[in-house]
Amino acid sequence: MEDQELQKNSRVVKVDSPESWNFYVSQAKNQACPIVAHFTASWCIPSVFMNSFFEDLASSYKDALFLIVDVDEVKEVARRLKVKAMPTFMFLKDGNTMDKLVGANPDEIKKRVDGFVQSSRLVHIA
Repeated sequence: MEDQELQKNSRVVKVDSPESWNFYVSQAKNQACPIVAHFTASWCIPSVFMNSFFEDLASSYKDALFLIVDVDEVKEVARRLKVKAMPTFMFLKDGNTMDKLVGANPDEIKKRVDGFVQSSRLVHIA
């Protein structure tokens, strides 16, 4: 029950199929909304460790879409995007990968998310 409650209030959207990935990427593209995607696996302790940090980031950056993708559940998307290690964080704009970070480095992820979201705002305004 508590887990369901957390998911209701979460700003992180779980991708559960290639179709849902395509849907969210298409929606974000239509709305000029940047995407930060966390590719994770339940068996990868560093990935699991990053989940709450990723939730906090999503709460701080409300004008970006935060997606979480379990590579074991949505293998096709992980394979298509050449995700080979977990955790992998991808930054997408207009459906294209703009940046990628592999590893559980909270400071670097925050720095990159901040730069990515800021640059997306500037492009959107211009």
